[in-house]
Amino acid sequence: MKVNLKLSRVGMNMETATISVWHKKPGEVFRKGEPLYEIESEKVTMEVEAPCDGKLLAHTVAAGDEATVGGNVCVIDTDLSA
Repeated sequence: MKVNLKLSRVGMNMETATISVWHKKPGEVFRKGEPLYEIESEKVTMEVEAPCDGKLLAHTVAAGDEATVGGNVCVIDTDLSA
């Protein structure tokens, strides 16, 4: 199943964050808990872990670009049986 992963709020006042690094490239398979990407905001720099097993299909925000809380950052496929 294709799923759009959204940027979560990690601080009370956080409205945007910059995707500083992508740890996975489109086409790569990942496991739950593996780092997918890193974000930087005014008050925090942190890795964002995969919420489930899957395959990264596309980045919708490039490294170095700003994302909005609740906005899509990537598309994954959660069906690894195919």
